[in-house]
Amino acid sequence: MSKQYLTTHTVDNAHITDIFCLATTPRAVLSASGSSTLLVHDTTNPAFPLRQSISDAHKLGCHHVCTSRNGKVAASAGFGGEVKLWLLDQDTGDWRSDGELAGSSAKPGEVWALALSEDGGYLATTTNDGRINVWDIRSEKRSKVQEYETGSAGSGSFGMSVDLSRDGKYTASGHQSGAVYIFNNDTGRILYSLTGLAKPVRAVSFSPGSTRLAAAGDAGIIALYDMKHGEHVGNLTGHSSWITSLDWSDTGEFLLTGSMDGKVKVWSVERSACVATHSETDKALWAVKWLPKTGKGEMFCTAGANRSLSFYREATGG
Repeated sequence: MSKQYLTTHTVDNAHITDIFCLATTPRAVLSASGSSTLLVHDTTNPAFPLRQSISDAHKLGCHHVCTSRNGKVAASAGFGGEVKLWLLDQDTGDWRSDGELAGSSAKPGEVWALALSEDGGYLATTTNDGRINVWDIRSEKRSKVQEYETGSAGSGSFGMSVDLSRDGKYTASGHQSGAVYIFNNDTGRILYSLTGLAKPVRAVSFSPGSTRLAAAGDAGIIALYDMKHGEHVGNLTGHSSWITSLDWSDTGEFLLTGSMDGKVKVWSVERSACVATHSETDKALWAVKWLPKTGKGEMFCTAGANRSLSFYREATGG
């Protein structure tokens, strides 16, 4: 059974350069690009109007942005090496600066990918030499509480992607070498070193119930792993180029993926099948995200080299 999604709105030329990343809250989508400005669009309004423009957020542009699941905390990483933290003002509904992660040493390569815990208390980051750091950003000093090594003395492979499980127990990382690691945050030790992808891994994501991990990248496949035993339990294939982004639906039934081939796909995890494919552009998609469900049907957003934000809604009867 296939699913159909309709393009409901497109914000053309939302940014002046490639849009590299998206993050969502219950009421908005945040986007960042090679320019210095972070944008916030209101997802509760069918026209998806621009709610806030944060200029000079990152002088050299921003490659990753993430939000906590409760929508109150955000973090962004710039090409200059800086990591900025943001808090949602509960009175105005706008984002305000909450300083920088000084311990990241603010040099290119020291922080690449980002992931926030569900409550926004912890931030996981990757480095260009394979380390994965977890920071307590609620503490006054914003101290590093874990440092995971994937190689000897900083000789690990570039950490291209990272995720924290919703229950806070695990950190996962994907690397340029094709390696995927899962760490136990309670013991501070590696839990699994996963096989199955021999090329750079650009996205890793835990399922909502923390029972599965999905990983994807330049091999053009989505690898699925069982968290109970660390077993490679299947592949999803269909993209014709690098997969740049993936996101689980809230129910864990579907995976959303975006690729350099310009296509966004929706996959049924249970059936191991693609149930929808859409292509608004022949240019690379750098980011795809499900939007929090409001009313009928699922919605998602895509962004990439065409510099636009495209919003899709599931076609529903009635």
